[in-house]
Amino acid sequence: MDFELGKKIIENISGVVVGKDGALELLLVALLADGHVLLEDVPGVGKTLITKCLAKSVKGSFKRIQFTPDLLPADVTGFNVYDHKSGQFIFQPGPVLTNILLADEINRAIPRTQSSLLESMEERQVTIDGKTYPLPKPFLVLATQNPIELEGTFPLPEAQLDRFLLKISLGYPDKAEEMIMLERFQKDDPFITLEAVADPEQLTNLQQLRKEITISAPVREYITDIVAATRNHESLRFGSSPRGSLGLMRASQGLAALRGRSYVLPDDVKQLVRPVLAHRIILTEEEKLSGQAPEQILEEIISRIPVPD
Repeated sequence: MDFELGKKIIENISGVVVGKDGALELLLVALLADGHVLLEDVPGVGKTLITKCLAKSVKGSFKRIQFTPDLLPADVTGFNVYDHKSGQFIFQPGPVLTNILLADEINRAIPRTQSSLLESMEERQVTIDGKTYPLPKPFLVLATQNPIELEGTFPLPEAQLDRFLLKISLGYPDKAEEMIMLERFQKDDPFITLEAVADPEQLTNLQQLRKEITISAPVREYITDIVAATRNHESLRFGSSPRGSLGLMRASQGLAALRGRSYVLPDDVKQLVRPVLAHRIILTEEEKLSGQAPEQILEEIISRIPVPD
């Protein structure tokens, strides 16, 4: 199987974005697994730039929505307009009908508007006034989110969070990376000259090839054991749904493919547990007050579940 195209996309974006190879690999994992990504971090660390670079690298149609408190669901999905000449309603497609959708600062919109993406993300379609419109293939939502402690934000509903395959935090660059960034952007903006290295058809083919990556029965059992442990943990009010199990399996296949293997290793699963499951579990109130983080609970679960040979 030829997954070199995935590496080529990562290298292409790395020509603009500095020091985010781990995040870029996870973005490609989501793309291969036909999932969506939530990028959460403080403003100014490159969430929007990394998303725009990915869209430009894969040459698909690209739309951006700036989520604000006054944004309405119809502004996302589209609406019908009455045409006086024909005497009929004409569908005006919203920005969601695209290959890659950048939902910028998604948690600045009210929950009703956030939820307007649910059908699109899960079923790859939108329904307006009883009529269903399929979305282009591939379809990927890359949503950016500011930490909920910042003013003017609305926490995403649990049902919305569960639709995201991965949740990624970019973090601040270290000193060396920031110096490279300053040098790279001193005279010109490298994003302007960034060129596409793939197209939507190639990506759809890669998504189909990803499904052929072998995942053995012991590794499948390892995944189910990890997810089941989140449902019985004393520090968690709610564990992961079966969608988390499926997401962990598909993401592990994508990671194995990017690393040139036709089979999934337990280490692939272990690496993806936090980005796939951390946003799908809910801590008890006591654990929240104590400052416990979901990632810490998952680390503890991983440490006590036997790894298959």
